[in-house]
Amino acid sequence: MSTRRVLAVLGVLAVLLAAACDPAPAPRRAEAPVRPAWQPLTLPAPTGPPGRALLRDATACAGRWYAVGGVADAAGGTRPAAWTSRDGTSWTAVPIAADSFYGRQNVLYSAGCRDGALAVIGAKVGGAHGYPRVSTWRQRPDGGLVEVSASFETYGGPTAVNVSRLTGGPAGWLIVGNRSSGAAAWVSPDAADFALVEGAPELASDGRGVSWAFDAVGVPEGWLAVGGVLPAGRIDRDPVAWSSPDGRTWSRTALPGTDRYEELQRVVLVDGVPVALGLLGQTFGAWRADRGGWTAVGGFGGAVASPAAGARSGVPAVDGLVAAGGRLVASVSDGTSRSVWVSTDLGASWRGVELPVSVPAGADRDVAVVAVGERLWLFADEGVRSGAWSAPMPAVPR
Repeated sequence: MSTRRVLAVLGVLAVLLAAACDPAPAPRRAEAPVRPAWQPLTLPAPTGPPGRALLRDATACAGRWYAVGGVADAAGGTRPAAWTSRDGTSWTAVPIAADSFYGRQNVLYSAGCRDGALAVIGAKVGGAHGYPRVSTWRQRPDGGLVEVSASFETYGGPTAVNVSRLTGGPAGWLIVGNRSSGAAAWVSPDAADFALVEGAPELASDGRGVSWAFDAVGVPEGWLAVGGVLPAGRIDRDPVAWSSPDGRTWSRTALPGTDRYEELQRVVLVDGVPVALGLLGQTFGAWRADRGGWTAVGGFGGAVASPAAGARSGVPAVDGLVAAGGRLVASVSDGTSRSVWVSTDLGASWRGVELPVSVPAGADRDVAVVAVGERLWLFADEGVRSGAWSAPMPAVPR
């Protein structure tokens, strides 16, 4: 079995074992979800053969909105696709220029913005070993996306594990992910050529444990990345954050951990304040950074409450976290279904958001959110059909 598969299996087993050992939280009075006035949006069919739209991620910057994913045909083939809007209401398909065999089959799954420009990560499982063949994409002056040529070892090779999230910031562009040596990064000044940073001290695994990076955000000082560390002899991760001025040299901050499984999976800035969301035992936990360091501030969710709700079918995960107007909006999967939550107090308290469709957990199903000012956008893929909606940012009763 390959190193990549061993690590992936161990990670899943650790989550499930930690959840089994973690006592279920005490029942709490269920609060009614907030109900946005959702309005459907139309994403036109991209150029090419007909198929089902696959929606995986979305972002907005500099007066532009973007949604990315792909198109799946009746035979199971895929190709990359993206959509854009100048007002968040009227959408057009983005021209795509693929350069490689697997690039032409990519499904785009992580989008970032910097100075009004879009960059994207895509992948397609293939090859003799069935590994994801990863490509990055940059935006041309005419607005189209073009695949960036890279050697196979940049994202693949014998030490590859996964390529997670892409983000833009003052220092350029950063991708975080993981290699067999632990957490890793890829850096670029312009999204035209990413350099792999592998085995970097403090970022990679060491005597303190096996490191894993999930997400990052640009900050005035450079970069802030988040994830977890699995200490030797343990089955549960502890949360960590990393900072770097350039994406190449890193310093690690270990957050206070417990005997529960804890890791930071998404991070954003809310009015300049870093807030991260991740797993906290069987719940989702929020952490906030200030001058005194990181503090656990709140959480939401939990195990399936009743047999009627069904058993979990997968590992809980934070799919997305965005911020606008002092609010946080998160999309998560509890292992059974996907849901959206909103916080108005920097993660201390959360309220569920009623969705226009029900989206189960599982592969090829996603919910992405974008927030700009006082408005929220939702992109949902149920595994059979996809849709997009917009609504005024929901008011959260006090």
